[in-house]
Amino acid sequence: MDLKFARTELTAKPKKAELAKIEAAVEKEESVIFYFDRENSHKDLLELQDHFEAKGKSFYMTEVRYGLSDNEYMYQVHIIN
Repeated sequence: MDLKFARTELTAKPKKAELAKIEAAVEKEESVIFYFDRENSHKDLLELQDHFEAKGKSFYMTEVRYGLSDNEYMYQVHIIN
């Protein structure tokens, strides 16, 4: 599973997301929201969902559009303990 966080600028490259850091943030907080880049495959995000649901967490994923173009979107993932 190779995940990338959402870009902070349109011309910037997305930063890689490590599963260990995501898990640490989820364990630290009661509710965490992450934004993932459009370059992530939907399959990888579904694997992330399966991973956290297997641990008993609630996982919600939505597509967030921030422009009119078809490629101007990101994924919002909300994980709740």
